Amino acid sequence: MALMTAAEISPILWTTGYKYRLARDFQAMLPIKGIFARSKSGLITLHESGLLVIKRGWAWDGASGLTIDTKSSMRGALIHDALYQLIREGLLPLEYREIADRILKAVCQIDGMWKWRARLWLRAVRNFGLYAAVKARKIYVFPKKRGEKMWQT
Repeated sequence: MALMTAAEISPILWTTGYKYRLARDFQAMLPIKGIFARSKSGLITLHESGLLVIKRGWAWDGASGLTIDTKSSMRGALIHDALYQLIREGLLPLEYREIADRILKAVCQIDGMWKWRARLWLRAVRNFGLYAAVKARKIYVFPKKRGEKMWQT
């Protein structure tokens, strides 16, 4: 007799590309006022006062592109990735991408990043970051139904 059947186990859905997971809630007061946005997962909330709250368990990928993660980039990348997620989900207008990019630069400098490196990061996200602000990550599914792709968006 079989211990279990396939019908008793739900499919698994996952995404890839994350390096970090928050171990406790994070807050930052941002210069974005008058907008309330809560991510679909409920893990990111931007309050009308400008308070950004990111809940424990939220995952992000840190620095992207031809660079490395350093202590001076961690909080900036966290805030930037959270704001980009709100933009991707249609909860924050795309026009806020520039302020998200400038917040990245400012926080990295506050945390000790050299000014020239922070300026390069700003230039990189301005020139190459649009894709990350509008394109959702693939969601992988297993087992898949016959004829379905293994991933969906």
